[in-house]
Formats: sequence, C-alpha cells, structure tokens
Amino acid sequence: MHPTTGRLLFLALFLSGIALVGISAGCTAAGNEEGALQRGDEAFARGDFPEALAEYRLALRQGNREVHTLVRTAHAYARVGRIDEARDHYREAIEQDPDVADLAASDLLRVARRAVERRDGIAAAASMEAALALQPGVSLTGLALPLARHFAGNGQYGEALPFFQKALGEDGDEAEVIFEMALAHEELGDCERALAFFDQVRDEVSPSRRSEVDWHVGNCSFEMAREAQERGFNDDALRLYRATIDLGEPRNRLAQAWFDTAEILAGQGQCIPAVQAFEQVLREELAGGGLLIQRARERIDEIRFRRGGEGPC
Repeated sequence: MHPTTGRLLFLALFLSGIALVGISAGCTAAGNEEGALQRGDEAFARGDFPEALAEYRLALRQGNREVHTLVRTAHAYARVGRIDEARDHYREAIEQDPDVADLAASDLLRVARRAVERRDGIAAAASMEAALALQPGVSLTGLALPLARHFAGNGQYGEALPFFQKALGEDGDEAEVIFEMALAHEELGDCERALAFFDQVRDEVSPSRRSEVDWHVGNCSFEMAREAQERGFNDDALRLYRATIDLGEPRNRLAQAWFDTAEILAGQGQCIPAVQAFEQVLREELAGGGLLIQRARERIDEIRFRRGGEGPC
C-alpha cells in the first residue's frame, strides 16, 4: 500500500469514530508521545473527549506534530465544540498533507449537522465556516437551508442569502426558500430583487402564505414608489403606488399611497383625477381627524375652489 493511501485510510477510520487503541510503532511517534497518543485514543473510545484532547495536546507539546497527531487533536477539539482550534490544527495537518483537506471538511460538516439537529445555529455556522475555509466548495447538502435561516433569524441577511441560494434545488419546498430569499432582500433594502422573487412564488404558495406575499409586495412597491417619486420618475411612482393600492396592502400605507398619487397627478395637471385620489385618502383614514386627512381636504379645496378644477393644480 502506498504510504499516503495508508495514512489517509487511517485518518478516515479515526474520523468515522473507530477507536484505534494500541497503534503500532509505525503509526505513532516513539517514546512518551506514543503513550500520550494511546491514552488519548483510549479516552476517546470511552467518549471522554476532554481527556482525549488533553493527551493529544500533551503529545504535541512533546514534539509530535505529525499529521495523524494533528488530526487526532483537531478531531477532539471539534468534538468538544472548540471549532477555531480544530480548524487551526487541521490547517497545520493540511500543510503537511493536502489530501487531509477532504477528511477535515467532512469531520467539521459532521459537527455542523449534529449542531443543526440540536438547533444550535451558532455552532453549526462556525463548523460550516471552518469546513469551507479548509475546503472551499465543499458540498453543504442538508446544511445550507438551516444555516441560511440561522443567519436570517439573527438579522444577518447578507450572510444568509448565499446559503438560501445553495439550498435551492435540494429542499422539497423551493417556493418557500425563494420566499425567504425575498424577505432577506427586502430586509436589506433591495426591494427590486425582492419583488422579482415574490413574483416567482406568489402563485405557488398556500392561500394563507399568499396574503403574506401580498403584504410584502405592497410594502416593497410603496418603498420603490417613494424612491421613484423623489428621483422625479413620476410615471414609475404612479405605477408602483397603484400596485400597492390594488393589492390593498399594507393597509396602514394605503392612505399615504393615495395622497402621494394625488400629488403626482396634481403636478401633472390632472386635477379631477387628483381630487378623486385625495378623496380616497379620506375613505382610507377611517379614524378621522388625522394630519393626512386635513392635508387632503385642504388640497381638495385648493383644486376645486382656487383652481376651478381645471389647468395646473
């Protein structure tokens, strides 16, 4: 057997959880280091990972920094949740033997999956990031969506988006993944992309979810209308305000959407449609007496009585 093949087989067996006690002298360093490694393997086999880690670290301090010792130490660090140290020791092993990268990434992804199972998003994310640092491009099947949701749940929407993208095609409910991607874009202030994603899934989600989609589409349309209006793109603004109004969502922004629509129409000299839009403000502001109602009434009076309903409004 080729030496490298034998070493990788040994490492693969170790990382798969097989206890390797009483290793031959050809696989360990001589002297005290061999005793530390053997005691570490025995502790590992018992499930006493802190004790195993202590023995492996002793072997390192005694000068044994061979690949198999570094891998043992990294694996023990991973099992006790010290991911940064696991990554660093795997990296040192990889510098000696690049073929270790696959085993290291697989080990860290196993840790990540166990963390996902116990709903520990922080540990899952740390393990996943360490695996990617050691082996860029490693498959994240089964991990991408939980990690995306972890990041999104913590307000880290920029970090979540690449993992939502990776999750597409591997999760059974792709419409749900796209919906969550749209929400992340909306939270980042990128309503243009959010609307594109919402549009993809509106007809595929459940009726209860569709009302939620409509709320977000209406909200994003309103935000984009405001931005278009500020930049002087009034026709685009009218189209986007109309999208919010037609959806009827969000309810608390309908009066403002009508008011802004009316002001644009008035500025374009469309006085009668402007008055009709201002009247919609009065209908939407059911509570009555609000500042927007007062302003809408004043604008109606200005157009009707000061301008006669014709010409510039």
